[in-house]
Amino acid sequence: MLNRFARALFTRLLTPVAAVLLRLGVSPDAVTLVGTLGVSAGALWLYPTGHLLAGTLVITAFVFSDTVDGIMARSSGRSSSWGAYLDSTLDRVGDAAVFGGLVLWFTGGGDDRLTAVLALACLCLGAVVSYAKARAEGLGMTANVGIAERADRLVAVLAATGLVGLGLPDVLLTVVLALLALASLVTVVQRMLEVRRQALAADPPRRPPRPAAGARRTRRGTPAAP
Repeated sequence: MLNRFARALFTRLLTPVAAVLLRLGVSPDAVTLVGTLGVSAGALWLYPTGHLLAGTLVITAFVFSDTVDGIMARSSGRSSSWGAYLDSTLDRVGDAAVFGGLVLWFTGGGDDRLTAVLALACLCLGAVVSYAKARAEGLGMTANVGIAERADRLVAVLAATGLVGLGLPDVLLTVVLALLALASLVTVVQRMLEVRRQALAADPPRRPPRPAAGARRTRRGTPAAP
């Protein structure tokens, strides 16, 4: 949902930034790498030490590189399969760092086993959501369905974590993580059903051949010996 409604807005806002970086000779791949390093550092250094608000602000600042690198690639004519592959792969690294950082905090100083388990569930299910789509595309099908796409999950967890960092009770983040885990599971099922529908339409099940007319059959239904 956020992908559809927010992409145009952020593209308009970040296009001047992308233009400046291109004039400075910065490549889209470099922006992708720096953004992933920034997200990972904020999540795996600040979150586990209990700096939830600071970590969220750092992650938010670097997560926009995911939009900037795409604008730069299109503006400079450098869009490529390699760039798309690198971007998608490092997106998974960043997502894992965010939820992994929360797992480390709530199994350590945060001392909340339930929230830690839910964060781990979001990490695992988020990876399956992405894999379900990638595998479908590898088989020549699509899986662009689901109630919890990557942007939705990321915005929800960052907003909740930032609010907890401002002083709201931890239960807010616990509830958000539980809803994200459930939404991710539903998305996995939706994508599996969508791929199944496409696969059956492309390759309908074959019926077994009928025996020749007039052939005698035994009691078990197999042709009798001559």
